[in-house]
Amino acid sequence: MTQELFARYSFLLDRTARRVKQYAQQQFKQGEFDVTVDQWLVLKNLSENGPMSQTELANLVFKDHPTLTRIIDLLCKKGYVERVTHPLDRRSFQLHLTPSGIAKVAELKPQILEIREKAWENLNEKDFEEFKRILNTIYENLEGQKIED
Repeated sequence: MTQELFARYSFLLDRTARRVKQYAQQQFKQGEFDVTVDQWLVLKNLSENGPMSQTELANLVFKDHPTLTRIIDLLCKKGYVERVTHPLDRRSFQLHLTPSGIAKVAELKPQILEIREKAWENLNEKDFEEFKRILNTIYENLEGQKIED
């Protein structure tokens, strides 16, 4: 494959990812969700994976520490997340969903599903399988490669 084709497909991938995020942000705003897409990712991951350190969470949501710290600070102010001293290391903390955070995740899950369904409409199961295979191949090609900020 030529470099021109690589560039074209990379552009399509990037453009699509940006459009999906823009659409989601627009829906979050119109739906008055009280969180942003990035804040939702934090809530969702804490809900699915339980208490964790900020470093563990940063790896899951692909955010650098300063950006994640700002997101967590906002979620703490909203009462959805709390920092709790780590039970085995008093020098560090774990992030937990509060009861309000648990309720917010339960409230938003069906609405988030509707947003995702809009992006995926007109695709069949075969499309999904091929899409998953291609994305996993790209990811695996780059797994283990050092990424510099």
